[in-house]
Amino acid sequence: MNDSNGVRADLALDVIRIGVAALIFVHGAARLGYGGVEPFGGWLDAQGFPFGRAQAWAVTMYELVAPMLIVARRFVTLACLGHIFILSIGLVLVHAPNGWFVVGLGRNGVEYSVLLILCLIAVAWRHWPASLLRG
Repeated sequence: MNDSNGVRADLALDVIRIGVAALIFVHGAARLGYGGVEPFGGWLDAQGFPFGRAQAWAVTMYELVAPMLIVARRFVTLACLGHIFILSIGLVLVHAPNGWFVVGLGRNGVEYSVLLILCLIAVAWRHWPASLLRG
């Protein structure tokens, strides 16, 4: 791959990195802005999670802070891995019972979560410490 292709690939991945970070940030901001943290915490409590309300606040704060780190290229891999963990739990508990499709042939399914997770994996992989990749 010549240098211009490498630059283009990095720029393309930057679009994904910034776009996914923005989507996740908006998700947390909406929950915070529309009073959804407490109902989310109550739902976590009802699912048997210990300290559901505290976990809801922690997830919401993570959704506000970690995307800013991703955009700023700071702790990108760790921030992505945290989001992958959070999204995976939501995928299993909330979306998987509803099937694949978010809209159209179904409602509230896993497809959007899968797409976000795949994008986060790509961004995390790109920013993974090179020394770990060499062995």
